[in-house]
Amino acid sequence: MANELQTLTSAAPGNTWRISAFDAADLTGCKQLREMGFCEKLKVTKLSNGRNIICVTCGTKLVLNRKLADQVMVCPV
Repeated sequence: MANELQTLTSAAPGNTWRISAFDAADLTGCKQLREMGFCEKLKVTKLSNGRNIICVTCGTKLVLNRKLADQVMVCPV
């Protein structure tokens, strides 16, 4: 499980994850994520798993809709 990739949407809240890749099928979403500061190898702590995904990275809380969070591939830290 240590190297198992999953989407940020399916990742368990309360844990820290490392971004491994983005699903490039939606280039607009990928561009939005990069503009918000998301990049490969970034650590993200997922706080909630509701209608929107709340996470913390670099001391900043961010809210992603599920469509964007589905494009972020993460693995456990």
